Amino acid sequence: MEVSPDLRQNIIVTLYLLFSHNYIAIAYFSGMILGIILSIYRPSRYAVFVFLGFAILLFSYEYDKHIIVGLREQTLRSLITITPHYRLQRFVNLVLSDLMPVVLYVIGWGLIFASLVYAGKKMGKKKS
Repeated sequence: MEVSPDLRQNIIVTLYLLFSHNYIAIAYFSGMILGIILSIYRPSRYAVFVFLGFAILLFSYEYDKHIIVGLREQTLRSLITITPHYRLQRFVNLVLSDLMPVVLYVIGWGLIFASLVYAGKKMGKKKS
């Protein structure tokens, strides 16, 4: 099949933009795949922590990028119907926009760090 030069260039640009827009999600997804392979090949806490850590990091990334705005608006619309409640609105904004992304990010990297510490301790016990 013959592809015209302009179509070939457009495909390359599209693939580049797709990758540059999602490279972090691709890296986290690759980590999840690694965790799944480790869990199948040699089930252990290490493999589960790696999988869960990268899964939470991927969710955190997508939450930050796509979910946060809709969730915040939906929550505010369902909680504040007629009378404005500015304190509640600030609290919802604080929890959903500021705290949740940080908490998810810390938990994700914390699980990956815990998996490395666990694997290191396990290797240290084998050598002794």
